[in-house]
Amino acid sequence: MLLLYRAGGPKVTGKGDTIFVVDDDEDIRSSLSRSLKKRGFSVETFESARAFLDEFEAGRSGCIVLDYGMEGMNGLELQKKLVTEGCAPPIIFITGHGGIPESVEAMKAGAIDFLEKPFRTAVLVDRINQALRINALGNESRDKALRARMMLDTLTTREREIVDMVVSNPSNTTSKEIARALDISPRTVDHHRARILEKMQASSMVEIIDLAIASQRLNT
Repeated sequence: MLLLYRAGGPKVTGKGDTIFVVDDDEDIRSSLSRSLKKRGFSVETFESARAFLDEFEAGRSGCIVLDYGMEGMNGLELQKKLVTEGCAPPIIFITGHGGIPESVEAMKAGAIDFLEKPFRTAVLVDRINQALRINALGNESRDKALRARMMLDTLTTREREIVDMVVSNPSNTTSKEIARALDISPRTVDHHRARILEKMQASSMVEIIDLAIASQRLNT
């Protein structure tokens, strides 16, 4: 991996990474292309899902910035087709009118995020960097990391605090020590531990540590 530095912080990229912008609004395509190229990304734009499919070759490295509400084949339909064919790069949806059901469906199918227009370029760049990190992982490691991140996102703030404490000091973090650090009772800690195991679909805190570490690979 190659780290390129631009104004606004580091950008993660690899040789051959391309950002595919698929949107039926010409102004948005042009604006995104200019903004991303200024930040050092290689960009290709497409006016429709069909135009993208006609040009895209399976195995190309990068990510797709995909409009949800296009005429004809919409963004979610394109995502489903790519997933079915086993050649879907990481996808970041952008939309002017998508709702919660659509965003949940897209995320379950592996989308990185579902950004509502207008959005800040810095937010999009952050999601692109995350997508490229994911793309750099092997399929098995990538899938594990994505599942781990999604499960961690279901935890409450307190539950995440406990996970972070266990990960940072796995050999010496008893319920009593966590309770003392968080100023809560050991019984409450035990309750949180049980909920963490349930939400993370794990049988032990050792598995939780493994999942948390896998999730951290998306940020390195």
